[in-house]
Amino acid sequence: MFELIVTIIFVLSLCGIFVIVFRKVPVLATLPKNGTTGFKKHRVILNIEKRIKEAHFDLFVKQLLLHKTLSWVKVMTLKIETKLDTVLHRIRKKAQEIDKQAANKK
Repeated sequence: MFELIVTIIFVLSLCGIFVIVFRKVPVLATLPKNGTTGFKKHRVILNIEKRIKEAHFDLFVKQLLLHKTLSWVKVMTLKIETKLDTVLHRIRKKAQEIDKQAANKK
């Protein structure tokens, strides 16, 4: 019973998809091939688009600089962390040796 219901829902959904595609194919065939709409844009709109593209490029350059800076900070942080780790390792080693010597004296 469950399989029958699932099969019916699947078939109806598939038929619905085919109906939608069948209705939209003629409309899609009339669209221009190069992606334009066929309407010319006004000068004001073209100027606004040009400014946005220029600002976007400037933003890209700023993001590139930020990325380089943050990468440098990350590398320096990792180097410092490595040095601190080695120092802490030496301190722990010395503390263990001192504990062993104190235990041997008792």
